[in-house]
Amino acid sequence: MNELPALQFVQQVINPLVIVGVLGVLVFMQGISFSHEHVMLLIIIFLLAAQILSGINFDSNPGYFWMSTTIWIFQRWVMLVLLLLIMGYFAQFLKLFNNTLLLYWISITPFILLLVQLSFRKLFFRFFAQQNTLDKAIIVGINELSLKLAGSLAQHSLYGVQCIGFFDDRTLNRLPGGLTLLGGLKDVHRFISKEQVKIIYISLPIAEQQRIHALLDDLRDTTASIYYMPDVSMIDIIQARSFDIEGIPMVTLCESPFTGSKALIKRVSDIVLALLILLLISPLLVLIAIGVKRSSPGPIIFKQRRYGLDGEEISVYKFRSMTVCENDAQIVQATRNDARITPLGAFLRKKSLDELPQFINVLQGRMSIVGPRPHAVAHNELYRKQIKGYMIRHKVRPGITGWAQVNGCRGETETVAKMQRRIEYDLNYLRHWSLGMDLLIILRTIGIVIKDENAY
Repeated sequence: MNELPALQFVQQVINPLVIVGVLGVLVFMQGISFSHEHVMLLIIIFLLAAQILSGINFDSNPGYFWMSTTIWIFQRWVMLVLLLLIMGYFAQFLKLFNNTLLLYWISITPFILLLVQLSFRKLFFRFFAQQNTLDKAIIVGINELSLKLAGSLAQHSLYGVQCIGFFDDRTLNRLPGGLTLLGGLKDVHRFISKEQVKIIYISLPIAEQQRIHALLDDLRDTTASIYYMPDVSMIDIIQARSFDIEGIPMVTLCESPFTGSKALIKRVSDIVLALLILLLISPLLVLIAIGVKRSSPGPIIFKQRRYGLDGEEISVYKFRSMTVCENDAQIVQATRNDARITPLGAFLRKKSLDELPQFINVLQGRMSIVGPRPHAVAHNELYRKQIKGYMIRHKVRPGITGWAQVNGCRGETETVAKMQRRIEYDLNYLRHWSLGMDLLIILRTIGIVIKDENAY
């Protein structure tokens, strides 16, 4: 287990290093002199690649490896290239390279990445195959978490650990997967000394502090490595990580995914994409504004109060699509064939064109292109009392589109069940955010708004 941090580090950097390395070699072969602009660009590419293309597929099935890894690499490579081309257009750093060099780099890099994935995987499994022994391990405490750990250790030899059984004070007649109950907590010390157990996993509830302390006292004179697995399965964990403050260990249970470099990458990508999109759709914005003004009395832009980052109120812009501008404590959601919706407004809402002014909100820093959709303040106050974890979605800026919207949760949420489903997708987005996921959501959104029937 001691090698795992090093393994995780290699997995994070190997693909970004290959991507930067291939570009560097091509630049050298072209006889282009490296400048500080080249160095800065390589650093930017490395950081973006570390977000979009990182990791090694250790799946034990070679056939599945080829299929899944090839799809994974090419999908994320396209995302990375598109993002770099957009950034390069505005930052003018594409002129640092000629078109031939860029074409070569874009064409050959994914195949080199696939070759590196295969080679690294084979070398790693060969290394563990040559090891004659695995470190013996036991697990103290039988629960869903510890059973999952035992299954993972048995399935993945790369951990170099063999789980030989469990210890628990409860009497259990049968354990899954041929696992064995070796005794109670009082038997742990004697067993590990006799069997030369090197690793102990403790999976007891946090409430069992006395038993945990007693067990640790018994194990003070052993050389076994001890790991504690807190059972936090009852908690809705968002972006969990561990750190310390002046030596005091901390484990995050709920945190925004946009911290540190991730926050910078998210904000930069929002600004670049919002500027590009506004530039491209500016003629359309003018036409819609004229149409809204002529369609019915009232303002062109409707400003609605919504909850933004950390639950603070923001004004969200939309093209007015109704004959009314409701923004009070009681707001009636739009329904199909709603009489308040103008004919032009119906078209705008169906194609989500009424949301286009929100790219200005993105530049203002109030919103993001991708994130949980902002709900009216009145709806927030209603659902925060009925849906567990509802307000966690406000740990990030609200988005013009989101993971819920590309998974069918668009349109009216007239029931708590429908809103609950939308919130589940929003929280899933917070747990698993990556720049690649944002780009995937944007691409899926483009296709969905063309044919979706749920918006009105």
